[in-house]
Amino acid sequence: MTATLDLLKTRRSVPPPLLDEPGPDRAQLDTILAAASRVPDHGKLAPWRFLVIAGAARERVGETIAATFAADNPEATPERLAQERGRLTHAPVVVAVVSRAGPHVKIPEWEQVLSAGAATMNLVIAANAAGFATSWLTEWFAYDRRVLDALGLAPSEKLAGFVHIGRPREVPSDRPRPALDEIVTYL
Repeated sequence: MTATLDLLKTRRSVPPPLLDEPGPDRAQLDTILAAASRVPDHGKLAPWRFLVIAGAARERVGETIAATFAADNPEATPERLAQERGRLTHAPVVVAVVSRAGPHVKIPEWEQVLSAGAATMNLVIAANAAGFATSWLTEWFAYDRRVLDALGLAPSEKLAGFVHIGRPREVPSDRPRPALDEIVTYL
């Protein structure tokens, strides 16, 4: 068994509230993002990009999330707004993976979407291989156009998700995984 297979067989998401400092520094993050970008990419389109949300940017984006939530939920309590405001503040670094999939003369959009998903998973695996823990989440605000606009996404772009990266305070117990005989068919 190789170290890579060991990592893949034991990788576990750690909820953002259980992720602490230190997060990856710039050099570590550059290495992680370089690995994340080495995915199948038919046509060399790079149909994804990364937004790094760290430091004070986590609070700034959180203000946008809370304001958007408040606009739709005027009865929201201060506690609930604080929860929305803090969504990206638990982990020291959050990377938003943006899908730039779109119509192309040769490359089906579905392949481009899959490439963005592969880039997100490579990001998770690379961060874990570098000694960090991660959680790949979307949440409601990943689908809210007002939040996406505030993050600078083009109208045609979507979020594949937010990858929260930090050091695990604790690792939750593993969840049940599907039995191979339930998900594998040999033809």
